[in-house]
Amino acid sequence: MRIAVATALWAIAAPVLAQPGARSNIRLTAPISTWDEAIPLGNGLLGGLLWGGGNRINLSLDRGDLWDLRPAAPFGSPDYRWSDIVRLVREGKSDSLRIRFDDPYDNVLHPTKLPGGRVVFTLAADTARSFGLSLLRAESSVQLGRGSIQGFISAVDSVAMFRVASLAAVGIVRPSSLDTLGYRPADFGADSGGSRQTQWMVQEAANGLRYAVVVGQSRRGPASLVAITVATNADGGDPLVVARSRIDRALRAGYAGVLRGHRAWWDRYWASTSSLAVPDTGLQSHLDFAQYLYGAGGRRGAPPMPLQGVWTADGGTLPPWKGDLHNDLNTQTTYLAAHAAGADDALAGWLDYNWLQLPAYRRFAREFYGVEGAAIPGVMALDGSPLGGWAQYSLSPTMGLWVAQSFQLHWAYTRDTTFLRERAYPFVSALGQATTALLVRGEDGRLRLPLSTSPEIFDNSMRAWLPTMSSFDLGLLHWVYGALDEMAGALGDSAAAQGWRATGSALAPLVVDSATGALPFAGGLPYDQSHRHFSHALAIHPLGLLTIDHSADSLVVQRTLDQLSQYGSDQWVGYSFAWYSGMLARAGRGEDALRQLELYRRGFILRNGFHANGDQTASGLSQFVYRPVTLEGNFLALHAAHEMLLQSWGGVVRVFPAVSDRWRDASFRELRAEGGFRVTATRSRGRTTHVRVLSGVTATLRLRDPFDGGPARWNRPGVHRTGRDYVVKLAGGESLEGWARRR
Repeated sequence: MRIAVATALWAIAAPVLAQPGARSNIRLTAPISTWDEAIPLGNGLLGGLLWGGGNRINLSLDRGDLWDLRPAAPFGSPDYRWSDIVRLVREGKSDSLRIRFDDPYDNVLHPTKLPGGRVVFTLAADTARSFGLSLLRAESSVQLGRGSIQGFISAVDSVAMFRVASLAAVGIVRPSSLDTLGYRPADFGADSGGSRQTQWMVQEAANGLRYAVVVGQSRRGPASLVAITVATNADGGDPLVVARSRIDRALRAGYAGVLRGHRAWWDRYWASTSSLAVPDTGLQSHLDFAQYLYGAGGRRGAPPMPLQGVWTADGGTLPPWKGDLHNDLNTQTTYLAAHAAGADDALAGWLDYNWLQLPAYRRFAREFYGVEGAAIPGVMALDGSPLGGWAQYSLSPTMGLWVAQSFQLHWAYTRDTTFLRERAYPFVSALGQATTALLVRGEDGRLRLPLSTSPEIFDNSMRAWLPTMSSFDLGLLHWVYGALDEMAGALGDSAAAQGWRATGSALAPLVVDSATGALPFAGGLPYDQSHRHFSHALAIHPLGLLTIDHSADSLVVQRTLDQLSQYGSDQWVGYSFAWYSGMLARAGRGEDALRQLELYRRGFILRNGFHANGDQTASGLSQFVYRPVTLEGNFLALHAAHEMLLQSWGGVVRVFPAVSDRWRDASFRELRAEGGFRVTATRSRGRTTHVRVLSGVTATLRLRDPFDGGPARWNRPGVHRTGRDYVVKLAGGESLEGWARRR
């Protein structure tokens, strides 16, 4: 049974179309010399990167399910189990650990994401001057000296459509990186009939995977119409036959015919998702771009977004980090902003995928960890199998708990009891069951894991196996048992809730360093160095176990955040700045949060908007100056802006809780909040002037006074003040709307 990600009640008050402004569109001067600065197009399954220069324009193709899934090592077999890691760590056998668990990732090329191929347009008598992308329409353009190229990847069909002026030839290029995997050369072919020409490339990959890249061309007036697709044997039948049939339908429908369905989908997308407006044109453009990436890169029924989404590297090599699903930060933070953004289709793809992988996760728990329940590899392939790598993190049992937070957050944001009962609680409890089975009693009588690490502190050295429980592991353990207690209680299962609560109570409490008052890496191991991954502070954000609403916790929060700044950003990467911005916003530090967002945007994005990990300005923001594209930085920046504009943790909705004084005028519409609410608000001349909260379910709304104690006018009776909050009971589909009165 498929579970709808958005409740039907949202249809009661369909939002007005929320359009990204024309100033957010991407405009790049030609040439675009590398794939990672290309114009990104996609529909969640099929992706394309448009780039090039002179009379040669490239479309680098990708498809989300193109994977070489041959295993790198026999994880789960003797000598490749969790018990072997525990034993080798205790014996100090670092070489054995490296050979078994690290080396396969470094020395065996598979499993890996695969590039699809490249289509090359060669122009007869014209050259590229600029490239553009309309975020609103998801349509690209190339301005030529005398003509133009327009194109898009259909949001509803697995086809790309292009109108190309002055086209001399079009061809398909096979990725040379496939040779490194031992694949046979691809089969190429072509035929023509009347005004139509078709050519193709068919590639045999591993484990029976076979895929076809097909290009169809017809002449329509002064421009050529080109249709492009990628089909695999997963589509049913021979991929070449499937692809050719798809191309024939697209050419018969014509550019305008395919475009109608595409535009209708994107109109619905922008109408159903949130929007925000901030008084910084550059930042606004980047936030709109991140929202666009959810629509272009994620879809229900498509694979989830790995490190590069559906835009796998086209630089002659396989993608960085194999383009895998990194569950030690990347996947979790890629989808973190989707809850508030209302990117339901992308989020559904992520949730559905993990639900369908539950049998694989159960098998991994049983065969690798030797326990019942479910466990998720920290680094995994599309089929849920482990890739290995640094065993401290790629095979840590707590990584899956962070993945499980996506299920808990979706329930928290929608209050969809069907989803809670049929998806969220079964999924999270399966991981809780396996984790509980791995816990052992320490000498202090507290439950703990036999090994503990903190991503990615001390990299893959033996020091990374910490002598005490890490703040990362403790935070996730406390979070999962608290979440399971709450969810079981909401379902009326008091016995299960009590059991989860008892297990959580048997854990050691979160450790605070006595000298600094901040969260350490682990007990006896204070935070004392710059590091890219803020794993030790996970309890602050996004787990929300420590908040500024409690005085004792607030001091820990502020001192922990201050330490991150104190030790500097030498070892940070781009996502670190965006993540830190969101953490600062959660602590109410709007000026600091905006400053970190500005540093992120200044140093760590390429000219097309992609997050590139290293400091692209080489201005000393970080010692990392490389440029592997990973998408979580883009989405963390969007999430940080959400946190500045709206927060809803702890059962209280907070409007503009962490805005900079420089954002005197700002607004947002239809941002989702925990509790099943959608919120729209306006800030003018430094004051909140209007708030509207729509409830998707029957619920009691607690709204932190948005008008700073000033007089307010409400659209309904029954609103009463309790301390700092306004409280009102709303039925599903009802709204509370308030305006600030002049003082």
